[in-house]
Amino acid sequence: MNTQQDTTTWSPNVIIADADYIDSVAFDLIVNFERMLERRIQPADLAHWIDCVALDGGVREGCGDTQVVLLHEKGREQLENFRPANYENDIHGKAFKDNLGEFSLTTVAVEELVTKDDLLLDIVRTVCADKAVQRVMAIPGEGEITDRLRLAMQQVDENKRVTIFTMQPVQGGNFRQEILGYSLMSALGISSNELHTQGRQP
Repeated sequence: MNTQQDTTTWSPNVIIADADYIDSVAFDLIVNFERMLERRIQPADLAHWIDCVALDGGVREGCGDTQVVLLHEKGREQLENFRPANYENDIHGKAFKDNLGEFSLTTVAVEELVTKDDLLLDIVRTVCADKAVQRVMAIPGEGEITDRLRLAMQQVDENKRVTIFTMQPVQGGNFRQEILGYSLMSALGISSNELHTQGRQP
């Protein structure tokens, strides 16, 4: 990843994720699939996961650049189940480019005056209201934040493509839904062929 200066304007595509949550889901998947597949599962490739989320959110070649915002609790310095891992040294202000365009990464430590859910919801509302933003991909944590997002999305311009990633389907809403586990499994190097092969074993 290359160093990238922070920008003050939003890109056409924006990914906002609860980094603590995706880290915990990745841990659960590693534990479960190591037992199921009887092999070591390496930490998830962060850039690969971001690419998968972007594709699920409708980003294709020629759709423009993507900003990625990772929210985490102030006391956490790094992701435990992804590589690269350290927020300050390895992720914040970095960027990578592939056939989907350039991805600029920002990490935000949540201060005590606001909750992570409140901040995530505020950022989602802000980017959804920005005329330059065309696609929004949000990965919230568990709990009432999903209901709060669903209600907030009722006011979003229907021309915006908003995709919410969760481990369980969310009831109704003015947005698309994707299962978070699929993108994480791909980033962890777990293929569907491997699962099918394992399922045929006695």
